[in-house]
Amino acid sequence: MLQTPLHRFHLDHGAKMVEFAGWEMPLVYTSLTEEHRQTRTSGGLFDVSHMGRLRVTGRHARRLLERACTRRIHDMQSGQCRYSLVCNPRGGVMDDVIVYRVDDDEFIVVVNASNREKIVGHLAQVQGGKFHGDGELMARVDDQTARTAMVALQGPKVMEFIASFSKEIPTLKRYRFAVKNLLIAKLYVSRTGYTGEDGVEAILPADMVPMAMTLLLRGMDLKAPGSLIRPCGLGARDTLRIEAGMPLYGHELGEEIDALSCGVGFAISLDKAAGEHAERFVGMDALEKTKASGGPARELVGLAIEGKRSARQGMGVRHAGRGVGTVTSGCPSPTLGRCIAMAFVDKDLASAGTALSVDTGKGETLPARVVPLPFYKAGK
Repeated sequence: MLQTPLHRFHLDHGAKMVEFAGWEMPLVYTSLTEEHRQTRTSGGLFDVSHMGRLRVTGRHARRLLERACTRRIHDMQSGQCRYSLVCNPRGGVMDDVIVYRVDDDEFIVVVNASNREKIVGHLAQVQGGKFHGDGELMARVDDQTARTAMVALQGPKVMEFIASFSKEIPTLKRYRFAVKNLLIAKLYVSRTGYTGEDGVEAILPADMVPMAMTLLLRGMDLKAPGSLIRPCGLGARDTLRIEAGMPLYGHELGEEIDALSCGVGFAISLDKAAGEHAERFVGMDALEKTKASGGPARELVGLAIEGKRSARQGMGVRHAGRGVGTVTSGCPSPTLGRCIAMAFVDKDLASAGTALSVDTGKGETLPARVVPLPFYKAGK
């Protein structure tokens, strides 16, 4: 298994390590519920170095990403991040990504760990003109994952903590980033995250991690109860993102799942083929046809589950005795004190308040009702 630059840190802090997408990652340090609540009430430190980090440079870097991403790239400002999807020609989701615009001809693309090699290959095909047939674009894709680390600080007290040693970072708007100098290296700090809380994510050279962690934590006892910042594992990261209604590849997103059904329509610009910087993205033809025919047959919804048993991925959703959907993610919500789930259901049953049931596959059904996503929003 691959190890992140924070591997020693995880072992020193008692993490239970597991395999995830080829990486040895911390699942939990103390308990999932404790780490979840730590992030919701104060601050959690997450190692997200398993995520892929691709540097895209060159004369046609923007055009390459314009063709690969469902979101507009040309109107991004330097220092701005943007969430987008990468689709296959059928309109299925190959991955969801975060694009950082460093300059006109330099971008960073953060991709999911399990899709890194696939997206690198896909970008090479887009660059070579496979999907457009108008020649090769002048751009270079450099996979910097092994040479860098990425950590996330998430929680309502994180920005207050960061303000104690930085004036600039707390002033960043959401989905903006700053480039800081760490001796001779560059540190990218973005106001982004995957928990539903405020916070930052930082990309830095792998060999600078020990010094950066020392400077950041400055002798803080991360094992002490009540510590402002405590390390959190993949388990809490998953329950946090489910509460926040955020999709995950392999669950709410996938190559056989129509991008228009995933609840992230804001990240799909079907009108980006018009204007001075017109480019069609891969999968755009298929999505235009889907929209013209009335949209996808199923939509992503939230489910509030009655009782103590949680719905799990793959369980069927039923209405009046017939199958009408499938659960994509589910968990007992530490914040809400009840079981929640996300599911694709027939669009005529996707309205809030609709009574449904979840078939466990073991002769039991769980009463459920459709509720708006997200389940949780910071400050509300």
